[in-house]
Amino acid sequence: MIREFSLVGDGALRALNQYLHHEVKQEMPALVRVTHPDGAHAIAAGVDTPVEIEVQGHAGYYVAGMNQHARVTVHGNAGTGAAENMMSGLVRIKGFASTSAGASAHGGTLVIEGDASLRCGISLKGGDIVVGGSAGSFTAFMAQAGRIVICGDAGEALGDSLYEAVIYVRGKVASLGAD
Repeated sequence: MIREFSLVGDGALRALNQYLHHEVKQEMPALVRVTHPDGAHAIAAGVDTPVEIEVQGHAGYYVAGMNQHARVTVHGNAGTGAAENMMSGLVRIKGFASTSAGASAHGGTLVIEGDASLRCGISLKGGDIVVGGSAGSFTAFMAQAGRIVICGDAGEALGDSLYEAVIYVRGKVASLGAD
């Protein structure tokens, strides 16, 4: 069964998130498809069920934040804080991810197929982040655990104040952080 939600109209985002927090556990659909997201904020935030969610377009701030168990795919770009504080599961951004993608993630995997902006993986506490393109300045700032793979270039101050996280960069590194 596929459950579809259009985010057109007042209350549509609230109805989606209400479904994902409460009712999805009873229905357990094969897929929850979100159409017309139009940059809405907090889409699929706080999901704690092993469900597949597809966002058909660009998402705003905090898409799939605090994710546990879900597999969330954004077929577009994502705003600030995508997969922020993720505990487990998979979040895939098919486009560009804005500032602080994967911030404070404890587990799971974040895949950004395009570029990541500033502070990707800031305060990373575990889990994996894969950036298909380049990553901006202060990526992995204060990263404590986990891994970050950057398939393109890395901006300035990479890994500043790094603890025990591991960073792999295929391209060039503009500069390393001070600590």
